[in-house]
Amino acid sequence: MKLGLVWFGNDLRCADQNILSLAASEVDQLICLYCDDPKYKQPSRYATQGMSVLRRRFLNEGLNSLATGLEALGQTLFVSQQNAATSIALLLNELPISHIYSNHHCGWNEQQSLRQIANEFPDVHFHIEHGLTLFEPEQLPFTLVSLETSAREQSFPSSFSKFRKLVERLEVPQPTPKVTKLPAVSALLDKLVLPSIRPWKAEPITAIPTFAGGEEAAQRQLNHYFSTNLPSHYKEVRNALDGWGNSTKFSPWLAQGSISPRQILASLTQYEEEHGENESTYWIYFELLWREYFHWYATYYGKQLFLVGGLSNTRAYGSFYAERFRKWCQGNTPYPIVNACMKQLNQTGFMSNRGRQIVASCLIHELGIDWRYGAAYFEEKLIDYDVASNWGNWQYIAGVGADPRGGRRFNLEKQTEQYDPNHSFIHKWQGHNYDHQLDSVDASDWPIIPES
Repeated sequence: MKLGLVWFGNDLRCADQNILSLAASEVDQLICLYCDDPKYKQPSRYATQGMSVLRRRFLNEGLNSLATGLEALGQTLFVSQQNAATSIALLLNELPISHIYSNHHCGWNEQQSLRQIANEFPDVHFHIEHGLTLFEPEQLPFTLVSLETSAREQSFPSSFSKFRKLVERLEVPQPTPKVTKLPAVSALLDKLVLPSIRPWKAEPITAIPTFAGGEEAAQRQLNHYFSTNLPSHYKEVRNALDGWGNSTKFSPWLAQGSISPRQILASLTQYEEEHGENESTYWIYFELLWREYFHWYATYYGKQLFLVGGLSNTRAYGSFYAERFRKWCQGNTPYPIVNACMKQLNQTGFMSNRGRQIVASCLIHELGIDWRYGAAYFEEKLIDYDVASNWGNWQYIAGVGADPRGGRRFNLEKQTEQYDPNHSFIHKWQGHNYDHQLDSVDASDWPIIPES
């Protein structure tokens, strides 16, 4: 009797899930595990508070949906309250698990956890699939070897443009058919006393959120979006600061993994076959390629994604001003457009792509704060938080990442004129309401007397 373990992470779905297909064909009994890392319940080094209430609710909804989907396939979702390395080592020490199935995660911590487990248990067969990306690594026309492990034969593309030209014509694998049944839950679990690992109990949802987590909600949005003519006009409205139909809104479910980029591309391709291609439909694929770039970028550069100097240890200007950072987080700066975007983020867990660029530029270039504090605050608040896209984009704006221009500084007045000329977005989110004195103390910590 072969016993397998499916390790879920940012892939909370049953469809287009090759790890489930492999497990169904290779083992007799199965354990399905999600590790709810306790670090997301603790303050971070950047004065942020782990995972926000909205992000936590979105995650719980995703786990609810996954548990329901697995139950229909004859399985149970177990959730551990310890990190992955500790949880999986505990199970491997107690049970005769011979196979572990997981999708490759580009995050440095996740990769380190996998390496630790694989080194500690060399007799276990690890099946690492690529269900979070468009492409398989062997398709990529460059050597994808992490800087931490080996010298490179060919450099990773230094910009998105170079990456796009290399990959946009590659064939994307079709989504994997959904399995109809999974091996039974291992009876050996009944004999173990593991207080930290328990079957998931569905969390009641007391409010109707703007975004509902989980595979069913993801499929509803996918089907709805491509049943309209919005894809044919995507590029025209993608920079709008607000409005449900002005972007695809796929990003929260992509980040959660309750939908895959291949599923989105398959729907896009079908839409183009039925309604025709244009620049807007191509631009949806273009945005998927941006996400793809940052995924492999994070895989390749590892922990450099989180260093202040970024990829080349470039000197990054910026410090930490506690008062300024707090006011930026609250939407209480001298810049109404920034305030409106931050208040939208705090109330909804979401912000437009244009808004993210605006507020990041403000934090770095106007307020003089280390870019990593902004990236960490986004990690706390965004329901579509994705480690690669988030930290990669912040590096891009700060000029320590993949931007060949060495960073982006936006003129906030011009941004307001272009994207909110009537101040309707600012008024909606009360961006005009702020403390007109940015600093209450000077560099020597002396109080600054407000001008009369």
